[in-house]
Amino acid sequence: MALLGAQLVITLIMISIIQKLGPYFSFAKFLLCSTGLVRYLYPTDDELKEVANIPKDKHKNRKGKQQNGKVDSFHIPRSLEIDLKTAKVTQLDVIHLRFYAEYQWLVDFAIYSCLVYVITEIYQNFFSLKDEMNLSMMWCTLVLIFAIKLLFSLTVQYFKADESVGERSTCLVMGFVYLLIAMMILIVDENILEIGLQTAYKSFNDSASTFLNQQGLNSSGPASKIIIQFFLAIFGALLGAVFTFPGLRIARMHWDLLKLHRKNKTIQTLLNLSFALPFLLVVAWIKPFSRHYLTVRIFSGMTSPLLSNDSFEILRLIFIILTVIIKIVLMPVYLQAYLDMAYHRLEEQKKEAGRITNIDLQKKIAAVFYYLCVVTLQYIAPLILIIYFAFMYKTLGGFSWNGLLGNQNLEECPANSFEQTNLEGEDNIQNSAHQFHLAIENLKNVFTPQVFKGLFGFGTWWSCFLYFTTTSIGMIYQSYFTQS
Repeated sequence: MALLGAQLVITLIMISIIQKLGPYFSFAKFLLCSTGLVRYLYPTDDELKEVANIPKDKHKNRKGKQQNGKVDSFHIPRSLEIDLKTAKVTQLDVIHLRFYAEYQWLVDFAIYSCLVYVITEIYQNFFSLKDEMNLSMMWCTLVLIFAIKLLFSLTVQYFKADESVGERSTCLVMGFVYLLIAMMILIVDENILEIGLQTAYKSFNDSASTFLNQQGLNSSGPASKIIIQFFLAIFGALLGAVFTFPGLRIARMHWDLLKLHRKNKTIQTLLNLSFALPFLLVVAWIKPFSRHYLTVRIFSGMTSPLLSNDSFEILRLIFIILTVIIKIVLMPVYLQAYLDMAYHRLEEQKKEAGRITNIDLQKKIAAVFYYLCVVTLQYIAPLILIIYFAFMYKTLGGFSWNGLLGNQNLEECPANSFEQTNLEGEDNIQNSAHQFHLAIENLKNVFTPQVFKGLFGFGTWWSCFLYFTTTSIGMIYQSYFTQS
């Protein structure tokens, strides 16, 4: 009996590839350093003095400090005409940035996990995984944990800084708002929003009750539906809180891109279409607007609906994958829009009256590039969450890429199917293997494909919903303050 089979070989090969290829090639590094990103260099003290007609200090040493060890500080007019120099972003520039190591690990591990998932899906298409664990789901779970952890780490920074009172208030308010929205979503009828949680709860409750009764425990169900919905709402609220500032940041970059290309209607249209893709994903789960028209309604001149139910499910998943790919392809364009903030900050400063110190001016320009990896994480981490929720929804939900339900891979086994196995003569390792496999089979009986379909269906739809709502709120924010 194969517990892991060929999947263990796939995992070991991928771990070896990570160890051998990781130090030499990084997709995360490629996105930042090989896509033509350009950063703005802050002006040096000598350049500022030359533009402002300030005499240079003869006692200043080569490191830019006075002989007494103090940094040279002087005031210049805010309206001073300064031309910023540019330089291409290189590996030596980004390697010391904050959260660069976390960003590189998340993106690279997500790529390797995606390869494991694709290879496993191809293998599963030819060979059944009936007696094997799907190890690609463990890789996907780790990616989800890393992505959520990093989003929480970025959000916690707003609670550590004393000057981030407004950001803390925004996170708390949005968390409570999304808690209310999640509680409302969880009670919506399945005929309107087909997340599948009601079917998932019924399947889990029935299978868990059967399992407990077989163990001699009388139970009508291990958990109340209200309690499960409450914890799902809490999870949705926390996820909404950590999605808030990534959504606002993406909206700001999108707004800057629209202003940059305001004379090119074609590029504006393409940008707005890419921005609206998450909304289409949200609508794809609203049954009257999506499934009814594609799988139930028969249009004039046709004898059957456009799609079957299984084909609709797979088409929806493919649409999610294409949306994420489009967003990642556009990522360098959005990051360049963020780096251009240094130029826009200086241009806005020129319209102000008064004076500013050279140190404050240099910090204002340098801070943009300093937070590049933070912004990159805010852009890509939500996309990773969405696509890996979709991966787990497809596989654990029992779907096949051919559009047919693949429940044979998650087939339920009788609770006593392995109890009659003759274990005499086997050593301790074989006994442990059989006990482990028996435990897995029992879990399969409780956590059926319907249960996973409901849980990861909610996770997938809720992530798409959060992505769309947070970016939309950011666009409303930009529009309001720009016009005012």
